[in-house]
Amino acid sequence: MEKPVLAIIIPCYNDEEIINKTYNELSKVITNLKETNKIAENSYLSFVDDGSTDKSWNIIKTLNAKGLKLSKNFGHQKALMAGLCENQADIYISIDIDLQDDINVIEQMVDKYLEGFEIVYGVRNNRDVDNFFKKIFSNLYYCLNKLLKMNTISQHADFRLVSNKIVNQLRNSGETNIYLRGIIANLGFKSTKIYYKRAERIGGTSKYNFYKLVKLALEGITSFSDVPLKFISFLGLICFFIAIVMTIYAFYVFLIDKVITGWTSLFVSLYFIGGVQLLSIGILGEYIGKIYKETKNRPVYIIEEKFNN
Repeated sequence: MEKPVLAIIIPCYNDEEIINKTYNELSKVITNLKETNKIAENSYLSFVDDGSTDKSWNIIKTLNAKGLKLSKNFGHQKALMAGLCENQADIYISIDIDLQDDINVIEQMVDKYLEGFEIVYGVRNNRDVDNFFKKIFSNLYYCLNKLLKMNTISQHADFRLVSNKIVNQLRNSGETNIYLRGIIANLGFKSTKIYYKRAERIGGTSKYNFYKLVKLALEGITSFSDVPLKFISFLGLICFFIAIVMTIYAFYVFLIDKVITGWTSLFVSLYFIGGVQLLSIGILGEYIGKIYKETKNRPVYIIEEKFNN
């Protein structure tokens, strides 16, 4: 097999303090793979500036790498999409700039590709460096994925190798609501996993706050599962059953001429039905909102500037 051209895609957002360190570490990986004749000499790093407001872009332009600057902050998933679709290579590895993902397994990923795999997932075998809240939230999310029958990889974020075949499929996908963990897992093709231990951040702070984590989770669920819509029907069936029971009970009370106040039962019933209705409207709104965005067919990302050093 001819040596493949490797592009390592690194999205960043206001990460001026760690860009150089990340560049140095990943450059060593690229150099080592070239020296062992596993990748082509024109393999490279590609940084995607997701609308940073600090000096990130100015720093990136000084590096021996390729760079894309998006016109605004489109979000991590769309920045990754831009990095994959706007570069040309045989294989692509996406990795977060904080280097919590183990760069030492990149060589193993390339080896798996050379063995014939089109997708190599980097899967975390522990979450020791995460805080208690993030551990609980993540574990609940992956359990929910299974419950909702979503075809995703448990404990896998966006550290993965994909071949040019996969990226060509992404270029032709046409989706506006981007959730790469789900899109790639549902493409098929021959895939495998490599497990690694997640490390501490090399610097900076995480840009994923609670709101963004919940938003990403909802993006994944509503993009790849219709179970919440079916759950609405199930709730409706339960409410219908409760209504029948309450009707029978009310008729029985009427027949025996037993006087009751009924305030508590009426109060609980109204709040229960009202809560179910609001929940159902909210779930429907999420799916309708996605349909609205897809029909607009707006660009997933907009490139303001690019360079190739």
